[in-house]
Amino acid sequence: MPPKAKITKDMILNIVLDITRETGFETVNARSIASKLQCSTRPIFTCYENMDELKTEFLDFAYEYYEQYVTNYNSSVNVSPYLILPLSYIEFAQKETHLFKLLFINDMALEMTEAKDFYKEIDNEKKAKLFSETIGVELEQSKIIFLDLFLYTHGIAVLAATKKLALDRDKAEKMVTNILTAFIRQEKPDWNLSI
Repeated sequence: MPPKAKITKDMILNIVLDITRETGFETVNARSIASKLQCSTRPIFTCYENMDELKTEFLDFAYEYYEQYVTNYNSSVNVSPYLILPLSYIEFAQKETHLFKLLFINDMALEMTEAKDFYKEIDNEKKAKLFSETIGVELEQSKIIFLDLFLYTHGIAVLAATKKLALDRDKAEKMVTNILTAFIRQEKPDWNLSI
């Protein structure tokens, strides 16, 4: 008789990703994972001490999936580099609704009591620096624009993920372009968005 396949963390994380994408993270539990893996729950708790540990690791795994989504989006569309992050974020909210809700609504690690708190998250600081270089605005002013753009985009994405707003890519692009142009022109009146 052949030996049973060893259940790995990677296998578990991929199954949790599948379940979350299909029905939402709230439906993830040891039984639902075991059912998809066609095993008992024992291997899950051999890999993870408890479901909280699994969730913590899965959030990082799911965020990597989102980052890959942005990379794929970037290589599949022809839009200005300024629009890649906001438009991919909105599309992710529409196409990967359950993952979006988990990462950017329910378990978003961002705690903002002041606008500057947005930049406590290292990724946001890096993105704002790149954004500053791309639009040609000093970093401090660019950080204000980048945060405003995030807040605007996040609002659209949440409305899209909760099915309160339906947008095609052209309409989303026009909305984001208009607001971004208005934000940047406060600093650079002659600025024009270009691809």
